Amino acid sequence: MMKFLPALALVAMTLTGAAAQEKSITVASTTSTQDSGLFSYLLPIFKAKTGVDVKVIAQGTGQALDTGRRGDADVLFVHAKPQEEDFVAQGFGVARFDVMYNDFVLIGPASDPAGVKGSKDIATSLVKIQSQGAPFVSRGDKSGTHAAELALWKEAGVDLAAKRGAWYREIGQGMGAALNTAKAMEAYVLADRATWISFKNKDGLTVAVEGDQRLFNQYGVILASPTKFAWVKKEPGQTFIDYILSPEGQKTIADYKIEGQQLFFPNAKR
Repeated sequence: MMKFLPALALVAMTLTGAAAQEKSITVASTTSTQDSGLFSYLLPIFKAKTGVDVKVIAQGTGQALDTGRRGDADVLFVHAKPQEEDFVAQGFGVARFDVMYNDFVLIGPASDPAGVKGSKDIATSLVKIQSQGAPFVSRGDKSGTHAAELALWKEAGVDLAAKRGAWYREIGQGMGAALNTAKAMEAYVLADRATWISFKNKDGLTVAVEGDQRLFNQYGVILASPTKFAWVKKEPGQTFIDYILSPEGQKTIADYKIEGQQLFFPNAKR
């Protein structure tokens, strides 16, 4: 009888390991939710309540959606609504839900070479930056912030393909790197407010333009399609989505602050 115990123990360990794996999910998310510290605050609360462990892949929204298209994430938590809606329409996601919002801000050097500081008109400000050849740093990484930046240039009537020059620098990196590059170059850069608030290297940089309704920044959440990808962890993934859309989850998001400043504003409509 004793000789069967190791085999039984092995079966028990295997089942335990499988159960633990089922209680973990992968979330592909924009860098701002990670870099702002929101996930460091939110995820331990979520795990304590549900037992579900969340592994975050923090990357630009475009890259996060590509991760979802490969079936390498259970949930997408991103901020480029038209791209998110396309992702669902193409069958890669089950449904998309609004979660929260904040806004973008145009950050610039304290010297303000384009003379845009204090403006609430982002389009006019971008025209001034381009016409004066003031340095501008673009993430250039297909992130939600990069997509928003390109849309704002288009809204301003600036044809980057024709007007781009040494003044416009694409770096192909995340928000923190873009802010550090802007600091080094004394350049302007579009940033999400949450990352700006949490950014530790602000000396010499300031908010130049804010308050334009065109700077609105909506975040959404999507469960990857278990029909297209049989390995998607549907139940724990949906548990995560249900939590962040619930009154409790929404309050947790609202409660996250840095130096008394609220970084994200919940607006789930579910």
